[in-house]
Amino acid sequence: MADETKGGFLDRTLRNVRNAWQNIAGSQYDAEAASMRPHLPDDDVRRLREQMRACLETRGGEVSARARAAALGRAYLNLDETGRQRFLRVLAEDFDVDKASVDGAVVDLRAATEPNERRKAEAKLQKALEAPRVRLLTQFNALPEGMKFLVDMRAELLSLARKDPIFKPVEADLKRLLTSWFDVGLLELHQITWDSAPASLLERLIAYEAVHAIQSWDDLKNRLASDRRCFAYFHPRMPDEPLIFVEVALVNGLASNVQELLDEEAPIQDPQTADTAIFYSISNAQKGLAGISFGNFLIKRVVDSLSAEFKGIKTFATLSPVPGFRAWLERTLPEDETARMLADDPDWHQDSQTAETLRAPMMHLCARYLAKEKHGRGTALDPVAHFHLTNGARMERLNWMADTSETGLQRAGGMMINYLYKLSNIDANHEAYTGSGKVVASSSIKGIAKGK
Repeated sequence: MADETKGGFLDRTLRNVRNAWQNIAGSQYDAEAASMRPHLPDDDVRRLREQMRACLETRGGEVSARARAAALGRAYLNLDETGRQRFLRVLAEDFDVDKASVDGAVVDLRAATEPNERRKAEAKLQKALEAPRVRLLTQFNALPEGMKFLVDMRAELLSLARKDPIFKPVEADLKRLLTSWFDVGLLELHQITWDSAPASLLERLIAYEAVHAIQSWDDLKNRLASDRRCFAYFHPRMPDEPLIFVEVALVNGLASNVQELLDEEAPIQDPQTADTAIFYSISNAQKGLAGISFGNFLIKRVVDSLSAEFKGIKTFATLSPVPGFRAWLERTLPEDETARMLADDPDWHQDSQTAETLRAPMMHLCARYLAKEKHGRGTALDPVAHFHLTNGARMERLNWMADTSETGLQRAGGMMINYLYKLSNIDANHEAYTGSGKVVASSSIKGIAKGK
């Protein structure tokens, strides 16, 4: 359902942007240039360079500049995957930093002796270090949906840069721009409800949910019921696009099974009687904002909001996946008896005796993976663990057979973990982890990791 929903609103959005940008382009719209063939063959690349250079010219006023940028952006939107890759390669190769200008500016800086001369030389060097493509990319931001256009462009660049380093400088330039534009102080936190949210936003929630797929409209309605909350960050320039959103269940005690938590047939609890808020899904909605972090601010803001609304809620915790466990186990301990049993019998979880045999060793290995296994830079190997530890959470409780979905079994053998956000300890936990790599964990997690 998610793929179908996403495809529908993306098609509509793309069509609306194309039409809006054609209207802005007006007389600057070059029908011949804009009708570049989708795969952008060599003949069209030449015309593309000319369009890009025209965008960088200063002739005319702001209206003319917007028109030229709209014409160029519309040309990009009409390209297929191959064409977009060639478009971005032109940005990388033909609109990079001029190395001769940089070298000249460095010579001038070294020669400067007077304070005023040095300031001028520093300004000259700073200007030389900015690739012309940065000015080109910035022009798109002035267009309707231009910021979303650039976010999606960076998503494509991230994929390309993993395969070809020629794209890395362009991606880095765009990341710097987006980081400044998406400062957390500019973001707006909104609660999303079934009754008040427009259908287009609800469609986006279905499409962007990255942890536990939303299976139907009834499933979504259940996640927005009175004993549930959903909060999202928005940017004023992207008011219809959530940047990141969190789904919360208001319950009693730590939740230990996500299927039970999401059961549409379960009775709705009076939220005023709840004592625990369970963050069971946090989804980054925009791939192009990867590496631009505001998830920790989201959690803190939501905790403040829930604390103000429900005085009875004293515990804030997650029910989180362990997405890297199975891959780590099979890569690191392929000859381990537990790893072999999981590999040899994909239906192990359906046999109660086999599941009970695997319970203790899998719990031990998973606790070890979470609490002890790290990257060379000293951070937790599991990406979700790294996210919550960075935010100041504590590893609280490991839950057996907590997610028996196909994804949950494939990634973590069905296990999930509760991370506890104790407000009085968040800052200290954050400092311990980011400063020295210390993983703050409960005595239960530590004991299981040691095999006790």
